[in-house]
Amino acid sequence: MNVIYGWLASRQMLVLLFIINVLGTAFGYYWYGRQLEETPGIFLAFVPDSPTASLFFVFVLLGFLLKRNFGLMEALAIITLFKYGIWAVVMNVMTLVTTGTLPWEGYMLMASHLGMAIQGILYAPFYRIKPWHLIVAGIWTIHNDIIDYVFEMMPIYRDLLMYMNEIGYFTFWLSILSIFVGWYFGYRKKRITLSFIH
Repeated sequence: MNVIYGWLASRQMLVLLFIINVLGTAFGYYWYGRQLEETPGIFLAFVPDSPTASLFFVFVLLGFLLKRNFGLMEALAIITLFKYGIWAVVMNVMTLVTTGTLPWEGYMLMASHLGMAIQGILYAPFYRIKPWHLIVAGIWTIHNDIIDYVFEMMPIYRDLLMYMNEIGYFTFWLSILSIFVGWYFGYRKKRITLSFIH
């Protein structure tokens, strides 16, 4: 296990992941461009869910490269990376089941979003998450659901519009699971110190 964490903690791996996440975040905001143009300013921070999750992780990785911990960013990252990573996979599978087809971009999104969920958990032993970090991240996550499904600011999957009530219900419970995942993996007594990063 130490070999795996030694590999994850190498500066080369951290720099590579930092670059990948910066590029992925930029592409994600570009992908949301048309929807953001139609979004009222007060809701702008809550619409581009996946790129915002990866942006949180960019700050986590930046902290690691500086041999520092940004606990709130770590809590936000692990919860939202897992939530929106799994959410996007499920939505694309639902699209495939509903329509019988899925463009190649859908498979690319599934792979990249599954990677998002995994990376947040892989680095959890390095996190220094405090209870208040989890509380704030949990409130952010549930509040985001309210913005999405009460004010109808959710990401648009046109083939699934008829299932919005079911998707909203699923998303709420996925948020609860994601908060639990953040607590279970990110808040433990046995931590790997940042001095391990080389």
